[in-house]
Amino acid sequence: MSNNRKITITNSIAPERGAAPIVGRGARVRLETIAVRAGAEIDPTTGALAPPLHLSTTFEHGPASEAIHGFLYVREKNPPQLRLEAALRDLEGGLAAVVFSSGMAAAAAMLQGLSPGSHVIFSDDIYIDVRNLARDFLPAWGIESSVEDLQNLESLKSAIRPNTKLIWIETPSNPLMKVLDIAAIGRIARQADAQLLVDNTFATPILQRPLSLGADVVLHSTTKYCGGHSDVQGGCLIVKSRELLHKILHVREVLGAVASPFNSWLILRGLRSLPCRMERHSANATAVATALTTCPAIEAVYYPGLPSHVGHAIAQRQMKGFGGMLSFLVRGGREEALAVASRVRLFVNATSLGGVESLIEHRASSEGKITRAPQNLLRVSVGLEHPDDLIEDLLQALS
Repeated sequence: MSNNRKITITNSIAPERGAAPIVGRGARVRLETIAVRAGAEIDPTTGALAPPLHLSTTFEHGPASEAIHGFLYVREKNPPQLRLEAALRDLEGGLAAVVFSSGMAAAAAMLQGLSPGSHVIFSDDIYIDVRNLARDFLPAWGIESSVEDLQNLESLKSAIRPNTKLIWIETPSNPLMKVLDIAAIGRIARQADAQLLVDNTFATPILQRPLSLGADVVLHSTTKYCGGHSDVQGGCLIVKSRELLHKILHVREVLGAVASPFNSWLILRGLRSLPCRMERHSANATAVATALTTCPAIEAVYYPGLPSHVGHAIAQRQMKGFGGMLSFLVRGGREEALAVASRVRLFVNATSLGGVESLIEHRASSEGKITRAPQNLLRVSVGLEHPDDLIEDLLQALS
């Protein structure tokens, strides 16, 4: 995808949802412009450029519950939420976006929309709590699931059953940074009459737009890069299908995992700087990963921007940049990895990712008993500090 690619801006989230225009009907603009301007229509009452924050939980309606102002109740929809959904929809290029209180709430809503008897294929390296959700809840919902190495497309073809309705992937993945071929998996999904969901959290729509590559649904934990400052929690699904949109909206409204107005407002603000931040995150992570490849205390570095990465060619084809996440294996084992994590000075031992500060985490400890992460693996979220300072910190911890 070219950095100069122009994208057509549409004029509504979905016609029946009542979103206002953003950049302009049919405008042809680039992603950086969308990030700054989407969901940013001028406030008609005051002329304010900054989106207003509406905290009201209820809205005046007519005597027969007519939505005379377009809103009835905060759990159904609210002004900051609609602005955020407009922005996320246009950044990913979907029919509509639906935002949630967390990334896991978005994941659960997608799975709750499946019919009992459905089968889901999960890629083998995905977020730990999606694995927990599949193990602990899907059987009670009457949904079957299986796990496959989807770097091997033949394994995917063999895993498809007559009742397979959804293929679920992360690329790049957490924490092994596997890169999966979205277009190829999408073709297999279509042949099987199944939908393809891509968790795009690590890449963000700035670096990768899965819907344009053949995915049907995109998931984000907007807690991460979209918010970008480690101070807000949220999630979203961006969809192509109106039928799926209605299912997801029904799940959110009835089960209540709605994003709060304030969180929607904060994430929308975070989107404004997302292109600039992702450019710096990617540049810093590339520098850090390259430096680590020469360190004798490291067994392997997993970063899709490295030519040695097994998925590098696919990443070059489907991403505009390689992101701010990497992981590496410390020579030795668990204790050696923990010792490195204990010696860092700038990096903070903390979970999550995508904020301005650099974080390091012994992922196996974080994930607990069902972890698949190697015991000598450290996952790094590279922040916006100077890359030389970050490199020096890791090298002194590794020495």
